[in-house]
Amino acid sequence: PACLLQILSYLGACDRLLKQGYEEGQVEEAMEMFQYSEKKAAEFLRLLAQFNDMGFQQNEIKEVLLLCGNQREKALEELVMK
Repeated sequence: PACLLQILSYLGACDRLLKQGYEEGQVEEAMEMFQYSEKKAAEFLRLLAQFNDMGFQQNEIKEVLLLCGNQREKALEELVMK
């Protein structure tokens, strides 16, 4: 039952993130990267989309966000310096 609850929790989190307009592959990747923390995954996806809109490359954004622990200002500094 505990395992089932974790699966249902994961599916619920993914569903909520998908409804916010994120792509399925990105949602699954973000959930995995942040040990299934919906809050951290949501922040990562939000910042990924923001920086992507600014013209930065997705692979660089992901790397910087992971290194900076989703800290927007620090990540932006790193991206601008690249």
